[in-house]
Amino acid sequence: MEVGQTAPDFTLPTQQGGTVHLRELRGHIVVLYFYPRDNTPGCTKEACAFRDLAAEFAAAGAVILGVSRDSVASHEKFARKFDLPMPLLADVDGSVCESYGVLQEKHLYGRTHIGIVRTTFLIDADGIVRKVYPKVKVEGHADAVLADVRTLQGDRA
Repeated sequence: MEVGQTAPDFTLPTQQGGTVHLRELRGHIVVLYFYPRDNTPGCTKEACAFRDLAAEFAAAGAVILGVSRDSVASHEKFARKFDLPMPLLADVDGSVCESYGVLQEKHLYGRTHIGIVRTTFLIDADGIVRKVYPKVKVEGHADAVLADVRTLQGDRA
């Protein structure tokens, strides 16, 4: 997935009991962040950083969506434990992760496996990918994305 491409459409269930259809979010800026697992240190820190800035993202016209291969039940517990307001999407079969190119070979403790590489996509109101943040380092990431959302919003004005 590269800048300038149309973001692949999808429909996924959320921990909030509904489903998200990406095409139905046209007209809004979308921050689509992929993360490896619920309740792990880096993923918790990233989710909480987006949570803490959720009102500012909303004021800038952006919708935040988190995606992992965890189940809806896992997302429910994670969101409740950390008071996460944004939809967490359950891509259990990994098809959306695959379409965005975030499932990659990873190495951990001398073992190789396929997993989600922490990646964020900034999608404009027309459904076009405007920025890709590959191999995200959590510290300061949500702030940087918010700054880019504000710039993108300013470009629309």
